[in-house]
Amino acid sequence: MSAMLLQCLSHTPLMGRLHPGQEIESEVEQALQRLRDSLARFEPDVIFLFGPDHFNGFFYDLMPSFCIGTAASSIGDYGCLKGPLDVPAGLAGECAQAVLDQGVDCAVSHRMRVDHGFAQPLQLLTGALDRYPVVPIFINSVAPPLPSAHRARLLGDAVGRFASSLDRRVVFMASGGLSHNPPVPSLATAPPEVAERLLDGRHVTPEQRGEREARTIEAARQFASGQSGLPPINPDWDHDFLDVLKRLDMAALDAFSNTEITARAGNSGHEVKTWIAANSAMSAATGGRYEVSPEYYRAIPEWIAGFATLQGATCR
Repeated sequence: MSAMLLQCLSHTPLMGRLHPGQEIESEVEQALQRLRDSLARFEPDVIFLFGPDHFNGFFYDLMPSFCIGTAASSIGDYGCLKGPLDVPAGLAGECAQAVLDQGVDCAVSHRMRVDHGFAQPLQLLTGALDRYPVVPIFINSVAPPLPSAHRARLLGDAVGRFASSLDRRVVFMASGGLSHNPPVPSLATAPPEVAERLLDGRHVTPEQRGEREARTIEAARQFASGQSGLPPINPDWDHDFLDVLKRLDMAALDAFSNTEITARAGNSGHEVKTWIAANSAMSAATGGRYEVSPEYYRAIPEWIAGFATLQGATCR
């Protein structure tokens, strides 16, 4: 019989580069250690990892709402580990077919490129990219037009139903959010050279990538010092969202509109759809018989993030 574990965490490329202070960093480390300990005790056979991209692997020349990778490799941005993930190709392909059979349109990549949105949670919680088999599931969270929260929930529901048919120890993991609005360019307003990168930025040089990362770090410094025009983190919205997850209220998740998410959680707040999908997968796989414990939350300006962790386990 399958066993299920749910783990969700924010990611930030600014971790280890800008420092919010020893007290906060210790709190975050303790929260991450609780996730590590649970994951190690659980000893998963496979992780279904829902994550976004930041115009490093997916571009406007062909931007799917959802994509499942049968093979994936990390580009190693922001100091994250670089190299292949351990993707069970056959299982990933079966998952993609099962999702399609359940009426959710989903692309497939046999050579998925992932960035820190996928690599950082694996690195933080397992110390490697290939410690456990991983099925990477991309959700478009920054490139309009965006999928709705409702469709992200249906994606998770389909993945969860597929996972429940497996005689395996399964983790549903989400990486992203919560409220944050870093300086991500828009195709509609970008100058020509930036627009070209949004259309196809697969071949940037290390120097170009370094310049881009340096701009993000400087933007975070200005945000933390109160000298930025970026919208603030919204702890009230973050707590409301976490409360919905704790209540296992799938209908309330459906009700989050893209307009509301942008207005209250920021342009990159749509990464919470990875959390929506993972929680929906857990609900479908367990028949709703699980409990969620928000582990940690803190608004961290130095990381331009409402930073949170969450775990869920089947009821005893």
